[in-house]
Amino acid sequence: MAMAETPMQRERATTIYEKSVPGRRAAVLPEAEVPELPLEELIPAKLLREEPPALPEIAEPEIVRHYNRLSRRNFDLDTGFYPLGSCTMKHNPRLNERVAALPGHARLHPAQDPRRAQGALELMWLLQESLAEICGLPHVSLQPSAGSHGELAGLLLTRAFHADRGEERHKVLAPDTSHGTNPASVTMAGYEIVKVATDERGGVEMDDLRAKVDEDVACLMLTNPNTLGLFDENIAEIAGLIHEAGGTLYYDGANLNAVMGHSRPGDMGFDIVHVNLHKSFSQPHGGGGPGAGPIAVSERIEPFLPRPQVVRREGGNGSGPSFDLDHERPKSIGRLRGFQGNFGVFVRSYAYILSLGGDGLAEASETAVLNANYLKARLAAGRAGKHTPVAFDRHCMHEFVLSGKPMKKELGIATSDLAKRLLDFGFHPPTVYFPLLVDEALMIEPTETETKESLDAFADAIDQILAEAETDPDQAKNAPYTTPVGRLDEVKATRNPVVRQPLG
Repeated sequence: MAMAETPMQRERATTIYEKSVPGRRAAVLPEAEVPELPLEELIPAKLLREEPPALPEIAEPEIVRHYNRLSRRNFDLDTGFYPLGSCTMKHNPRLNERVAALPGHARLHPAQDPRRAQGALELMWLLQESLAEICGLPHVSLQPSAGSHGELAGLLLTRAFHADRGEERHKVLAPDTSHGTNPASVTMAGYEIVKVATDERGGVEMDDLRAKVDEDVACLMLTNPNTLGLFDENIAEIAGLIHEAGGTLYYDGANLNAVMGHSRPGDMGFDIVHVNLHKSFSQPHGGGGPGAGPIAVSERIEPFLPRPQVVRREGGNGSGPSFDLDHERPKSIGRLRGFQGNFGVFVRSYAYILSLGGDGLAEASETAVLNANYLKARLAAGRAGKHTPVAFDRHCMHEFVLSGKPMKKELGIATSDLAKRLLDFGFHPPTVYFPLLVDEALMIEPTETETKESLDAFADAIDQILAEAETDPDQAKNAPYTTPVGRLDEVKATRNPVVRQPLG
């Protein structure tokens, strides 16, 4: 399918350094009205550079154009539907951005004395209390900076819990549907990962779990609903098995958006939960951050929480409560990061919780589940039902997984071809080739902020792509055509990545 190049395809992407011209400036500052001192008198000699940094020299209009053009070379949530499974790419309300940008929030220095940061500490404490209620667990730490960081924190808490009891355990169980960060976090924490099989209904295979639970198991990491978008009906029995063996039960909160206000991990029997604030609580994310992965824990895990912990202290002599950082935690696993976390994420997430309220959060989850089931049924009624059937065809929660195996066999196009062709229709592709137990997987999560019209348009696009492939599979195999960069050589990019540019 030959198409004329678009303007962005004709324009080679350049770095800001390539646009640098000696002598150009974004601003010219006036002469100082105070005597100028040599740098050596102001900064210790050991901290001074031997030569100036190689910074780009460029005018302000060109700076603005450069970064504006770069932004338009990427797909973004404000441009179109972004059904990336297990990523919860929901709309980020602008109200939250306005609140986070208030000077008292945006300009507060993280090293400020707690006595002069009472508003920030109160907000953090209130966010902790809100997350404790949502998760059904009494204690929360906001320190972890991402979901994977929360996973590592949970495993370190598990290790501390067992060590405090004089135990040394070596194994962590995780289903074969678990997020890839689960086994990575297990390895980083010094444990051995043991996979648990999935049954024919998409849940934990109970006989396999029973066979693998013993006194050497430190923890079971579980996502519920899981990455197939299915709620595990045996969760009560699973919790009983793990606790009887003396282990902890860890909840990967990546899919919490499906159950807010309807079920709580603590009520299911989980000891530790990480919460992806950037997913369920509407923080712009992607491209490496920013994010936050607070952890909520049960009473028996609380002594080991990271320090310092944000606490509320009751006032005396008629004064109101104050807020502080509690460093006196002798059993703590210690600090997980500098300062207290990504504060801007906390502000946005707390604003989101307040604006929706408990009923609104429950409705958000209901709508997310409704949208997923509608889109699943809509796709099943078209060509997708034949060529990309649902992997586990039962009532789903917030997301579902299709298998492109029949499509590859019957039409000759792979899941990656379908995904790239979707870009030409103005849609970001779903998560592909995950979870690994589904051949040619497409994991689709529409979220609650998408309209019926968007879901219908997405279903129509997939149907049209499959119709094309029935007569001309090369259209999908060579896609995309309209993006700033066409089909890339992914094998070459993997083997010979270019990740830096010489400045000389």
